[in-house]
Amino acid sequence: MSHDVGTWVAALLTLCVFSFLYRDNPFYRFAEHLFVGASAGYLLAVQYQNVFRPNVIEKIGHGELLPFVPLVLGILILGRAWERTSGLARWSLAFYVGIYSGIAVPSYLQAQIFAQLADAVKPFQPGWGAVNSGLILLGFLSVLAYFFFSAPHKGLHGFSARTGIWFLMVAFGASFGYTVMARISLLIARMQFLMRDWMGILPGA
Repeated sequence: MSHDVGTWVAALLTLCVFSFLYRDNPFYRFAEHLFVGASAGYLLAVQYQNVFRPNVIEKIGHGELLPFVPLVLGILILGRAWERTSGLARWSLAFYVGIYSGIAVPSYLQAQIFAQLADAVKPFQPGWGAVNSGLILLGFLSVLAYFFFSAPHKGLHGFSARTGIWFLMVAFGASFGYTVMARISLLIARMQFLMRDWMGILPGA
């Protein structure tokens, strides 16, 4: 067994979280609340040191007036804590959502839609490159046909829509499989930690 205090704390907290597999219990709730509280405190400290202090406090200290705008908007968000002042927070939220949408929508169009359109109209390369380009073009057109609801899914359009369903299912299945694989990798890492670093059963502790 390990003699390191930090390893024991991490192992016991891991077992507390795994205890939820049996049923909800006080040990799991303790680990959950500890994780949420520690994460919130850490993020608060990071945001203060990396965002609020250099962008607001230091700039106001140098005589700049523009940082007062985000400072006032941030204070207005705190109005949601009280019912009488909750309406003031809508100004800050509307400003934030509007700015974020204006930045995110063009970036999303460039990274997702325009990039897929560019891949779909690329000239076919010899060999397997032509197969890849053909699948991209076929998937693009068939999925687009599936989400085109202005015409009934009959005839050629219906066949294209059904083909698009297959492409969607393959994409969703691959995404789900990747997610499960990532979670299984995390589980394997925690089991290796328990059996190698804490209990010393596996070699390499």
